Amino acid sequence: MKKSIFALVFIFAFLQLNVSAQTSVDSTGMLGDNFSLEGALEIFKKSESPEDFEKKLNEGKNYVNNLDLNQDGEIDYIKVIDNVDGDAHAIVLQTDINEKESQDIAVIEMEKTGENKVVLQIVGNEDLYGEDTYVEPATDETNTTNVIVVENPTPASSTVVVNVWVWPSVRYVYGPRYHIWVSPWRWGYYPHYWRPWRPYPWGYYHSRRVHYHVYYRPVRVHRVSRAHRVYTPHRRTSVVVHSRSTSIRVKNKRNGKVVKTKTKTTTVGVKKKNNGKIVAGKRTTTTTKVQGKNKTTRKKTTTTTKVRRGKNKTTVTRTKKTKRTRRRKR
Repeated sequence: MKKSIFALVFIFAFLQLNVSAQTSVDSTGMLGDNFSLEGALEIFKKSESPEDFEKKLNEGKNYVNNLDLNQDGEIDYIKVIDNVDGDAHAIVLQTDINEKESQDIAVIEMEKTGENKVVLQIVGNEDLYGEDTYVEPATDETNTTNVIVVENPTPASSTVVVNVWVWPSVRYVYGPRYHIWVSPWRWGYYPHYWRPWRPYPWGYYHSRRVHYHVYYRPVRVHRVSRAHRVYTPHRRTSVVVHSRSTSIRVKNKRNGKVVKTKTKTTTVGVKKKNNGKIVAGKRTTTTTKVQGKNKTTRKKTTTTTKVRRGKNKTTVTRTKKTKRTRRRKR
């Protein structure tokens, strides 16, 4: 009996250490750790409409939402609100903190760049994610025919982004029968299907959301400026959430947890070769520095993307290399 109890205690301790290790590496400590921007884009991609998107966003089985911003012990309901001006949409993901305050979590910004061409980004609210947090679909082998070359001042600095026109939700909001969706729900009044759950521990939640990162990438460039101007007048921020966010930042700084991220993007090869032409390419290097009391960890990830267009087809090559170094302080 004693041996069984000892074995159970040992297993529990091992699992706790494993979860702690995951937290120290992957968690930033910010409130946004409990909402997956990548997951939200994946759900939006698979939805038929903003209304359908709101319903799926609030299903626990998707492991996108793990937020409890009002700290009542239950997951917060996420409302979806579309703000429109011409062909620019700012689809806000928002939750009610109490009867008087609401908090924006993120906003999906999209706009047309041509006939049947739409660019899209999701922008995390700075109180939850910090400043300049942008995520967008990544180019890969599965969507080589749906890319847009965003022309910059010089051809060599052109950027390749994904054309999301083929997404059902995008086609729907740009359709002639679309009525602007504004969630009818509010604090204390929720749909009958809503069944809130208790927040998952970080290690459990993170392990089930990380697969969303495969086809979505964080970037440092904000490309959807017109949609952002549509969103700005409607921005909602809660005093309660802002206070919590400020406290977390101060606490992390005192504990020596300082997270710094630096991204550098350079252009690679714009040239003709045989019958194909590399019309755009880029190399993005992201360096993340985490300083603790006893050690400093640096993680360097380099991603190279090239798009080659020939007479009959478009091909995309994408390579990724990660290097992690640790240095203990004396």
